[in-house]
Amino acid sequence: MSSATHTTLAGQLNALTVEGRVDGTTAVLTPRGNLVHGCADTLSRALARMPEGIDRVELDLRGVTFMDTAGLQLLEVLDTYSRRRGVPVSATGWNEQPQRVLKMAGLDPEDPLNGPGTRREPVPSVVVLERTQQLDLLRTEVEQLRRAIVTRPLIDQARGVLMATHACSSEQAWDILREASQLSNTKLRKVAAVVTAGAVGEEPDASPAVRRALRTAIDRYLN
Repeated sequence: MSSATHTTLAGQLNALTVEGRVDGTTAVLTPRGNLVHGCADTLSRALARMPEGIDRVELDLRGVTFMDTAGLQLLEVLDTYSRRRGVPVSATGWNEQPQRVLKMAGLDPEDPLNGPGTRREPVPSVVVLERTQQLDLLRTEVEQLRRAIVTRPLIDQARGVLMATHACSSEQAWDILREASQLSNTKLRKVAAVVTAGAVGEEPDASPAVRRALRTAIDRYLN
């Protein structure tokens, strides 16, 4: 069983697909692509096709690399399904950029539906106001990332992606790209292409050496 939706960010952000399998009485759903506008509808269609007798739903998010605030609606759909059907649900395996969105929304980045601090009761108005302000900042950040992906040359795109993903400066982003290029003996443009491909949900065509070099450079300049 699978479901899909598409978005129109100049063709840059991949369609979201949701594949599923049933393991005993547990349904495991695997979204792939990006959690943007329309993702909640895609999950709703996948949940509607769940067979009878399911007593648990697990969402494996390892195939999602980009999320904007519309992705929070996906969690609302899953939580509503849990309440109506009386079955436990989980959403785990979040990658780094989606985790930052969850943190800014005040949710547990490991399992936002069940982690520590998860609220099941009405949220006080002061908390609502604080989270609204956080989400406004997040929307600005996501929009900057979108513009970076669509309008900038490749290396500038990669710098914009690193800045939005790791909250670093333009200079730090440049240093990360340059360091990764030198460590992996790979052209700077190739390293930039790997960073940009990951941000838009594509499978980066990167050697293990480039991946290690990027991780090493990020740790060096940001940690």
